[in-house]
Amino acid sequence: MGIGPGGPGHLTAKAREAVEGSDVVVGYTRYVELLGPLAEGKEVFATGMTGEVERCARAVALAAEGRRVAVVSSGDAGIYGMAGLVFQVASRDHGPGAVDVEVVPGVPAFVAAAALLGSPLMHDFASISLSDLLTPWDLIERRLDAAAAADFVIVLYNPRSKGRAGGLAKALEIIRGHRGPDTPVGIVRNATRERESVVLASLGGFEEHYDAVDMLTIVIVGNSMTYAEAGRMITPRGYRDV
Repeated sequence: MGIGPGGPGHLTAKAREAVEGSDVVVGYTRYVELLGPLAEGKEVFATGMTGEVERCARAVALAAEGRRVAVVSSGDAGIYGMAGLVFQVASRDHGPGAVDVEVVPGVPAFVAAAALLGSPLMHDFASISLSDLLTPWDLIERRLDAAAAADFVIVLYNPRSKGRAGGLAKALEIIRGHRGPDTPVGIVRNATRERESVVLASLGGFEEHYDAVDMLTIVIVGNSMTYAEAGRMITPRGYRDV
């Protein structure tokens, strides 16, 4: 299930019901903490980063025993979340369809970030993670170049970490090969959470904001039609009567 970007007001009623009706909550430590009082009184199995397979295996094993298990992801569970891995592990350990799995959608982080910026995703867009832990960097570069060449608005997930300090600079250089320096770029950190920050920058002037970008940040690069107005980032869809 997806718990949304983090703010309690963005947890859907369906997701709340799923947690309240569960016996066990399984997830990344930070995401379980975001549930706050909802997780109280529940059996909790939480691990740090890179413990995804272990968490899913525990969740599937408990579900196979007849327990009601809520596997939590931030945003939406099917977008860079745990839904796919749960299906894979359940099939591996018990056979296809043997464990009953329901996917409860949530508000994706990029949707929350876009709302804070204005309306940058009004037209076609591509979402690309810059993490090369599970995807080879050369494939990420090809996807960036293709999306930029096709004039998609580009959403960058996992833009920068301590171990991947140079990937964001390389990604922006690829995009600059197809976009002008005045292209608006939105930088949103901790969308809907404490210490939320929203910055509207440009592709040419991004460097001054580079050090503030981390794994809690969503970066949205506009297309050739995106513009900034009154502190908002707007991508027109092409309505002719406006």
